[in-house]
Amino acid sequence: MNPYRIDRRDLEFAKCKIVYLHDGKDIGSGAFDNTKNAEIRILLPRTVGAVSVSVNVFNESFSEEKSYKCNHISSDLYLDTYSFFPDRSVVGLFFFDFKIISAAGMLFGKKGKGRDLRLSSDRNGDCFQLSMCDFKYPEPKSHYGGIIYHVFVDRFCRGGKVKKRKDAILIKGWEGEIPEYPEYPGAHLENNTFFGGTLYGVIEKLDYLKSLGTTAIYLSPIFEAYSNHKYDTGDYMKVDDMFGGDKAFEMLIKEARLRNIGIILDGVFNHTGSDSKYFNAKARYDDIGAYQSQKSDFYSWYDFQSFPDKYTCWWGIKILPRINPDIPECGNYIAGEKGVIEKYASMGIGGFRLDVADELSDDFLSKIKCTLFKNAKDSILYGEVWEDASNKIAYDKRKKYYLGKELDGVMNYPVREGIISFLKNNDPSLLDYALNEVMFNAPKRVQDAQMNLLGTHDTERIITILAGKPAEGKSLAELSVTHLSETEKRIGVSLVKAAYTILATLPGIPAIFYGDEVGLEGYKDPFNRKPYPWNTGNAEIRDHYIKIGKIRRSSSVFCEGSFQLHKLDRESLIFERASGKERLLTAVNISRKPLTLDFSNEVFALISDNKSKTISILPGCSEIIRILPNSKLI
Repeated sequence: MNPYRIDRRDLEFAKCKIVYLHDGKDIGSGAFDNTKNAEIRILLPRTVGAVSVSVNVFNESFSEEKSYKCNHISSDLYLDTYSFFPDRSVVGLFFFDFKIISAAGMLFGKKGKGRDLRLSSDRNGDCFQLSMCDFKYPEPKSHYGGIIYHVFVDRFCRGGKVKKRKDAILIKGWEGEIPEYPEYPGAHLENNTFFGGTLYGVIEKLDYLKSLGTTAIYLSPIFEAYSNHKYDTGDYMKVDDMFGGDKAFEMLIKEARLRNIGIILDGVFNHTGSDSKYFNAKARYDDIGAYQSQKSDFYSWYDFQSFPDKYTCWWGIKILPRINPDIPECGNYIAGEKGVIEKYASMGIGGFRLDVADELSDDFLSKIKCTLFKNAKDSILYGEVWEDASNKIAYDKRKKYYLGKELDGVMNYPVREGIISFLKNNDPSLLDYALNEVMFNAPKRVQDAQMNLLGTHDTERIITILAGKPAEGKSLAELSVTHLSETEKRIGVSLVKAAYTILATLPGIPAIFYGDEVGLEGYKDPFNRKPYPWNTGNAEIRDHYIKIGKIRRSSSVFCEGSFQLHKLDRESLIFERASGKERLLTAVNISRKPLTLDFSNEVFALISDNKSKTISILPGCSEIIRILPNSKLI
């Protein structure tokens, strides 16, 4: 038998790879910056007997196909290497596969796991993804390596003297109080009960936030609105008086800047409240709203099927009428000259997070980014996207978030789902997808800016989902009083610490949802929005978060360092971050026995403050290891 030929039946086991090279370097991304040389190499075992290789490139809808011959660039005893150079003049999302003429006949190269190339005699299967990007703005490098702290203002901290709205119900208690909840999911709730958190309260806690390593505070909506959550905007141009108004916000920006902390605002530009100056269904505002008159300056913002009571709402919720920012009058009010973005950017904010970004057009997202950058050069723009944003289709349209003119990153829910499934269920599949697919599909600059998270105002608390009882089958009344047992709490503390170690050492910027760092419990909204437990929080988790913050500040690898996954299975996770000569290894043990790592020379275990050639990690625990230049993992 010829040793350089493979039996056709064994083709599926042939180990073939593709490599994406940016200016000759593999930086772990399938998205190219068109200012850099783009090359994709195909590595085929010589036993395949390749004679020629061509690549078939499809547009994003697979309606067009172009074929290019690949260049044979080298051969050795084991591998044939072919190469092709994507067209840098064309911007967009593409997919590709290969046609290989070989000693075994015509073969097709389709996508396998990660960067594996799967050979087959038929063309069925997944294609590889390729993005060609034209970045219009500089990288938001001032944000790299930082930590975001997510504050739900009404529930974080009371402080200062503020105006209490007459129709608002103020809850006198704080810790242990249960937020108001509806009779059943979807039932109407006024949401006009307040715990009294303010922007002055955030100011009082800035030194604490700084101790966690915080470099940016992401605030839940602060614009004037009827509800406690403020996603029903009443007036974009005014900070809510119950939070302290514009005066408190200006003070927060100033005091935060003294501590090198920026402010990221929540921009809700897909809908307003029905009780707003723009819609004005309750006639509380002096302005003539769209609900009141078809001659209103704001009438064109909304979609009325039958004036005034039948109109398009967000998810059918009547108090949240949808607006259309693609209407010039509406879009300019938000992102035009002297508009909403310009006002707050000129005040000195560090960026925006855009609510339901999927429902905003690419043109409008580009307009927001342009205005934001024009008025705040070091700002960052995030979008609420729950899936892989590199290839997202929303409302039958392929989105262009990462192609160069829109978002700097998104809320990285896939990595959250992966971490939870790995730690809770010993299932590495979702984390493998987040690290090998979702992350790889993003441009390197997006990887470094991504908002990585374990929880938000839309999810269960991380300690609850990792260690608590399932919510399924329980009424809201039951969930409101369901807490972790002492055994569950001990398990939860360990798992949350491991989860944050993973989150904070992956490429991107970790985001802490207020209270997660002290073990605040809670099921989904509204129970995930309890007041911060300033007197009863878990010190062990908090101290771990503080330590991780110090480790991040002490190392450059967390800014733009490379990422390499060494191991991910049902027992452990090991990956490496590197920058120059600095190398850090993150190791997590979810098995039932200690995980022992042996090195050729001494290394530093940064969490346990241990220096040794052998590092042992207990079950359910994690470690960050600094590897010296003369040492390697055995």
